[in-house]
Order: sequence, then C-alpha cells, then structure tokens
Amino acid sequence: MPLSLTGVILVVDDDDSMRQAIQRLLNAAGFKTEAYASAEALLADGRAAFAACLVSDYKLPGMSGLDLLSELRTRGFKPPTIVVTAHDSIDLREEAMRRGATGYLAKPFRSADLLDAIERAVKGRPPP
Repeated sequence: MPLSLTGVILVVDDDDSMRQAIQRLLNAAGFKTEAYASAEALLADGRAAFAACLVSDYKLPGMSGLDLLSELRTRGFKPPTIVVTAHDSIDLREEAMRRGATGYLAKPFRSADLLDAIERAVKGRPPP
C-alpha cells in the first residue's frame, strides 16, 4: 500500500537509466515524481520546497548529493532525503547521516529497499 503523500518525490541521478528506473518504480508504486540529472537542475527548478521526499545519488556532476543536501538545509528546506550510491563506505554513510540524510542505500539495491527507505523517511523512522 503506497504512502499518501501531499508532495512529490524528487529524484536526482545523472545516470539516465537509473533515474528513469527509480522514477518508474515510484510511479508504479503510486507516487508523484519529478526527476533531475543534476543537483543544480533541481535547485534551479525550486520544487525542493514542496518535496515530500528526495532520492539523490551521491556522485553527481558538479554539486554532489551531499552538497545538495547541505545546500537545501542552508535554504531552509528539509525534505526527508535518501542518498543512494555505488561508492559505498562507512565514512560516506556516516557523512550522509551527519548532513541530515534520513536514509542511505548502496547500489545496486532492491526496489523493496528503496520503497521501505522512503516510507521510513517520510514517517520519520530511523533506518534499520
């Protein structure tokens, strides 16, 4: 059963196929989504203020996913954020949480894991 969200889930990933796959998964689960190829594109669009949740890749061209998270906090926006990465490390996981991420997934991840992370993030529950 999909969560009932008043906002949209924003997806930021520079890999076209990954971005589209995440967006298709979330749309199939009943979520409204908007997708961006870079942090800068998301910031320029201004939709972060209305996001129910943000799913962002860590490694992006230009501003990283963690830098995006920090910039959103600086601007006063605090959407629950899940950082996804193919560059998993304990240090990166800890830094993501320090910067305010509510979830963290290493690629490749299962669809169910992403949906669970979104549910936990939106409901304010800590990751397992």
